[in-house]
Amino acid sequence: MNRLLEAARQGRHGVRDYLMMLMAYRHGLRVSELIDIRLKDLDLETARLYVRRKKGSLSTHQPVEGDELRAIRAWLREREQHSNARSTYLFLSERGPMTRQAVNYLVNQIGQRAKLRFHVHPHMLRHSTGYYLANRGYDTRLVQDYLGHKNIAHTVRYTRTAAIRFEGLWR
Repeated sequence: MNRLLEAARQGRHGVRDYLMMLMAYRHGLRVSELIDIRLKDLDLETARLYVRRKKGSLSTHQPVEGDELRAIRAWLREREQHSNARSTYLFLSERGPMTRQAVNYLVNQIGQRAKLRFHVHPHMLRHSTGYYLANRGYDTRLVQDYLGHKNIAHTVRYTRTAAIRFEGLWR
């Protein structure tokens, strides 16, 4: 993930691209959820993000950590100079709000720039979030809530491979 984030910084729109990758990963966002973030969804005073989940999932407020908060502020400063700055959407391109196609293309380009040997697509970031949380030993219900899964069967895939959950069982 660090290679992807570093590669995102190196592009023409590095501040925006880095933040998009970071938020998609940190919050386990689907592309549609990422591009639907509005300025009103950010509360910089309380360091919270309202995640408007799609596909019948459960929306929630999630914390924003210090490095992410700094990245948001950096993008908001840069965004003020943008030709579409009056838009209510957080992430903008030259033509308006970011589209699914633009994000798919961008994430693939960042993956190539990071010299990854496989095709990178945005949903990989969401899966990475699930696996990260499961491997850290977080409860399956917490992972379910964090990712906004309505059905826990969608969450179980992440815990199935997390061998760490067995450590210390007999101590």
